Amino acid sequence: MLSDSPVRALLTSPRRLEILRLTWEGERQAGDIRRAMPDVTWGAVSLQIGSLVAAGLLEARVSGRERFYRANREKLAPLADLLEQTWNNALWRLKLAAEFEATRRGPRPRQPRRKKTRPAPTTRKRTRR
Repeated sequence: MLSDSPVRALLTSPRRLEILRLTWEGERQAGDIRRAMPDVTWGAVSLQIGSLVAAGLLEARVSGRERFYRANREKLAPLADLLEQTWNNALWRLKLAAEFEATRRGPRPRQPRRKKTRPAPTTRKRTRR
């Protein structure tokens, strides 16, 4: 079941692990998942979700125009304790943030510009002629 090489490969992606974490406790809309990863495009999130659904690790439900996703805890049961320990580990969260930044595409967010400070104008006394 989870010993399949393709499934293990899916679980090595920090973004896919984050999607599973977001959907672990309950259903989340696709837009909620996307908003939790602001540095990733809609298309990239959609591809990650699609690969998890295709592997059976994520369940999808359609209601009208909205899609809802939930982690398939039955299929992930052998790894549930390990996943939960990982998600609760502060060092893992720091590693995840670093990996997100390292795999980020596109322009870097702009840093606010610092205002240039000019020296105060010197006042010269004018002499009358």
